[in-house]
Amino acid sequence: MTNTRETTLRPRWYSPAEVAVLLGFGLSKVKMKIATGELRSVKDGKYRRILPEWVDEYIREQVARNEEVA
Repeated sequence: MTNTRETTLRPRWYSPAEVAVLLGFGLSKVKMKIATGELRSVKDGKYRRILPEWVDEYIREQVARNEEVA
C-alpha cells in the first residue's frame, strides 16, 4: 500500500492577465490600476507581478470605499 499525498500548488504571485480574470476586469483596466498605484505590483525582469495579498488589499479598499459612500 502506497501513501499518496496530494499537493496543491498555489501561485505565489499573479500576472496582470491573471488578476484581470480574477477580478472580472479587462487587462487594460488592471494595467491602468497598476499605473495609478491603485493596485500594487512589482517588476520582475520585464514582467509585472502582483501578490495575492495585494489583490485582497485592493478588494478590501474598494469595499471600504463603497461602504463610506453608501
